Amino acid sequence: MDARKILLIQGHPDAVTRHLGHALQEAYMQGAQAAGHEVRQVEVAHLDFPLLRSQQAWQEGALPPSLAQAQADIAWAQHIVLFFPLWLGDMPALLKGFLEQVARPGFAFKSDGTNPFGKKGLTGRSARVVVTMGMPALLYRWYFRAHSVKSLERNVLGFVGISPVKETLIGQVDQLGEAGAQKWQDKLRKLGTQAH
Repeated sequence: MDARKILLIQGHPDAVTRHLGHALQEAYMQGAQAAGHEVRQVEVAHLDFPLLRSQQAWQEGALPPSLAQAQADIAWAQHIVLFFPLWLGDMPALLKGFLEQVARPGFAFKSDGTNPFGKKGLTGRSARVVVTMGMPALLYRWYFRAHSVKSLERNVLGFVGISPVKETLIGQVDQLGEAGAQKWQDKLRKLGTQAH
């Protein structure tokens, strides 16, 4: 496999404490680097940016300087991996705010004649979404239909041209124990070697 450019986006909003998602991110990075892939990382919790509060600010406002490097890293990447915990059935608000800021018109999509969303700006990239949660992953996938992850895949990543998007759902994280956490880290390390 050819070396790929991989961007890891850590969406946990806690900037102080390390969580399972951080260990999974590190394992993926280790696997990717060992296989010769080039890796960059974005830690959303360490970025300072305002939330968007109007359509006009999103369409016409300037990207906050604190997010310029993150947006450049997204443009650079061939494969993007998002890590986040499921909070109240969805991604944490800070990660959603980050995605709203970086996925602006002119970058994530471009006008095509009279259709302002006509041309997807991030085609040619694939992605993986790694989500940790307290409930069983099968319950989230089948009963709740993984609604927030499907929305992210369809309405954000797919909307801007990122495809295919794979997912890794890790449930009952409070009951994994050290052996269970290590098992998932091993899986993520292997996915990293494959840039998958």
